[in-house]
Amino acid sequence: MGDLFSNLALGFHVVFQFTPWSPQWLGGGFSIPIPVNILLCLVGALVGTLVGVLPGIGTIATVAMLLPITFGLPPVGALIMLAGIYYGAQYGGSTTSILVNIPGEATSVVTTLDGFQMAKQGRAGPALAIAAIGSFFAGCVATVLIAVLGAPLTKLALAFGPAEYFSLMVLGLIFAVVLAKGSVLKAIAMIVFGLLLSMVGSDIETGASRMAFNIPELADGLGFATVAMGVFGFAEIIRNLDAGAEMDRDLVQQKITGLMPTKKDMIDSAPAIIRGTILGSILGILPGGGAVIASFAAYTFEKKIAKDPSRFGRGAIEGVAAPESANNAAAQTSFIPLLTLGIPPNAVMALMVGAMTIHGIVPGPQVMQKQPELVWGMIASMWVGNLMLIIINLPLVGIWVRLLRVPYRLMFPSIVIFCAIGIYSINNAPVDVILAGAFGLLGYWLIKHDFEPAPLLLGMVLGPLMEENLRRALLISRGDATVFFTRPLSAALMAVAAFLLVLALLPSLRKKRDEVFVESET
Repeated sequence: MGDLFSNLALGFHVVFQFTPWSPQWLGGGFSIPIPVNILLCLVGALVGTLVGVLPGIGTIATVAMLLPITFGLPPVGALIMLAGIYYGAQYGGSTTSILVNIPGEATSVVTTLDGFQMAKQGRAGPALAIAAIGSFFAGCVATVLIAVLGAPLTKLALAFGPAEYFSLMVLGLIFAVVLAKGSVLKAIAMIVFGLLLSMVGSDIETGASRMAFNIPELADGLGFATVAMGVFGFAEIIRNLDAGAEMDRDLVQQKITGLMPTKKDMIDSAPAIIRGTILGSILGILPGGGAVIASFAAYTFEKKIAKDPSRFGRGAIEGVAAPESANNAAAQTSFIPLLTLGIPPNAVMALMVGAMTIHGIVPGPQVMQKQPELVWGMIASMWVGNLMLIIINLPLVGIWVRLLRVPYRLMFPSIVIFCAIGIYSINNAPVDVILAGAFGLLGYWLIKHDFEPAPLLLGMVLGPLMEENLRRALLISRGDATVFFTRPLSAALMAVAAFLLVLALLPSLRKKRDEVFVESET
């Protein structure tokens, strides 16, 4: 416990430290102390809220867009800002869900069911307040969990060898398959495609060219930000335009009054907030799970245990409190596997790995030991960020509402231009912009044919790490592939992965068997 408090003290010291700044226009002889990390936390929280409020942008696309900006920032500040964007978007997504029935984020889809109904009944204020309070409580609890579980899990991870790491990554990808929407085979196909994309460029051992087709621009492989921006950023914009983005926004014109929830609202929503927080905290740690599944699970659970389930979908405040608490808790606990094991549990965390790599940081258990100020600074910043978000969200509802009135015909071209500038600025390569556009079309095609792009991104991020650990394990065992099943921890992870895959495939296998049986009967 003493270690925990000393670590948190280090984290808060990093967050609140002042950096001297010497403006040239003052002659350079005079410096002003500036709390850089606090400012970057505020920027992240504001941008995240904005991303959540404006439908059609998405957290993944925004983090991918802002990756080039992090080049010029200190590593701690860059990660604090990107983390702020992620959990800030969970807050902002509830605003549009409640006010205009358009989920700004996928995690806020469930909030539309009861939040919009509350707004139609003139109770938009209490709905927004409960969403913010639930998110704040869940965020604080999740941050405590990260602090408590961080050090023990890191000690466990230090016992991992190459075989265990490879098995753990296999388990992570299987989790992504199990928890993906729709067809299991399509999810597996996306992961395999992501792994193939990660292999484009040069062999990590020999440096020989592979799958580059003698194209000089592909010699160093496909840029992670390029693929992410295309598959998520450009594809999302094309999808929104195709769906007819100019949706009805009449409700926004109404004035929102009475933000404070009543005593009854607080009593009704308190247990839902606690249950949503617990559920979200657990699901956030699972690879492939994340905030989307957490919000759906919390809503379903509340409806199941309710005395009167028919209230849900008609303006039940628990239907806003539970999913909003769950998605924020999950967004923050998803940092646990990233910081302790170096494995991203979802697409946004995969981008965080990209940001860490940009700054020469190798994600994993060594980071907590070698660069504790980086990890604990980011953990402490989450407390500060959650406090900032509750202050930002409630008083600024009017501003977010005005932003919602910006026509899509102006907003989307601006986003495309910003994406293109961001991609070009990474390597100053025009071909990267063309590749991002091509992946945008591919991403749109995948979405239209019910392929989920998130497993692709996870496969692409984990690909080089899996290959490296696979080769190391085989080198140490002198080519004996049974090493993955003879080492106890590795064998246990592989067994869990196999069990989960069988569980995921059983319904489709049973369905096929039933179809064959029916055909033979007829």
